[in-house]
Amino acid sequence: QVQLVESGGGLVQAGGSLRLSCAASGRPLSNYQMGWFRQPPGKEREFVAAIRDVGNTYYADSVKGRFTISRDNAKNTVYLQMLSLKPEDTAVYYCAARPRYSFTGITSVGDYAYWGQGTQVTVSS
Repeated sequence: QVQLVESGGGLVQAGGSLRLSCAASGRPLSNYQMGWFRQPPGKEREFVAAIRDVGNTYYADSVKGRFTISRDNAKNTVYLQMLSLKPEDTAVYYCAARPRYSFTGITSVGDYAYWGQGTQVTVSS
């Protein structure tokens, strides 16, 4: 099975940017569809962005136009570029994976079998 490790989180001022990385090991990244989720303090985990093995991308309305998900299969890494960050983006961000031949919805926590440990993103006002 695949193992996922996130990095790149930190403290940033509102309006700033961060790039999160998710390194996959154990299996080729090309075998998986990938997602980013986040869990704000005291709230449920929520969908942020996803990318299929063929490159189709999906975004939550709250991040559309500010965040970009991408993948580099050669590096076994998925990225989340975050621009124009807002205090409400503060959360623990999780990377998730599911097999490439999955045809159910791609935006729910339950759609994914594999998860990283998360990385904290804090946006100050």
